[in-house]
Amino acid sequence: MKTNLKKAFLTAAAVLTLAVGARADEGMWLLPLLQKMNAQAMADLGCRLTPEQIYSINNTSLKDAIVHFGGGCTGEIISNEGLVITNHHCGYSNIQALSTPEHNYLEDGYWAMNRSEELPARGLSVTFLQSMTDVTDILQKAYDSSLKANKKAADKEELAQAAMEAAAEALAEKAEADNPHCTARVTSFYNNNVFYLIVYKTYTDIRFVGAPPASSGKFGGETDNWMWPRHTCDFSMFRVYAGPDNEPAAYSENNVPYRPKRALGVSLKGYQDGDFAMIMGYPGRTQRFQTAAQLKQMIASQRVSIDARKLR
Repeated sequence: MKTNLKKAFLTAAAVLTLAVGARADEGMWLLPLLQKMNAQAMADLGCRLTPEQIYSINNTSLKDAIVHFGGGCTGEIISNEGLVITNHHCGYSNIQALSTPEHNYLEDGYWAMNRSEELPARGLSVTFLQSMTDVTDILQKAYDSSLKANKKAADKEELAQAAMEAAAEALAEKAEADNPHCTARVTSFYNNNVFYLIVYKTYTDIRFVGAPPASSGKFGGETDNWMWPRHTCDFSMFRVYAGPDNEPAAYSENNVPYRPKRALGVSLKGYQDGDFAMIMGYPGRTQRFQTAAQLKQMIASQRVSIDARKLR
């Protein structure tokens, strides 16, 4: 099945499971497929959560505490009053926009001592995943039906493509009608072989709560960003605000802290060698299922980048 549906950044949450000091089960996994593909491997590595506790569309689950922050980062809800923690560089531009020569929050750091001191971060959004539904069969049926109906047409492939895109648009429109305050889109996976209808809810009244000075929060810069151990206070904190009904609302002084379905707790027990660890976040991208030709092309393009950087 061919498609030219608009490709979006893979912002659906994915999971990478590994055991500290043990064999890693590498790869990135779609949340709806955990039960089918990864449940046993995760349990064998020590995961105490069931796939249903990680991702559920009928009950609260871990996905409700993991947010898409600002369109390109991952954040976590860590309180029952909408407090979000994310990386320092993820909040960097918003902190910069709030700073002035008199109050340089980026260089000096900032901590709101009460709700009235939480600063509105204009243009910032926090998005929650509501559900992911496999709609491949529906789109395939639309494609095949069009091919059959127009089998003698010279442009039958283009007509079939248009029929599939129309079916995708109809699915998204119905999902938005069925889910007030939400947006929906159909996204392709696995080289356009699988399609999911993804429903999101986005909040736009986000306020800056606190962050360390850039000298601590950005210490080491990108050079150290992928190194371990790291010696940096790489975090910033914001709060999600909602209307009185807990639904998304434009900024207003009457808005209240968002009441999340799920918030993460922080354990003070520490960890031991062999403990299970899991990463869950946005945007999730993987080249795991590339064809041999795609892999060769990627290696060749990376070779050029590597050689250029060596020369520089």
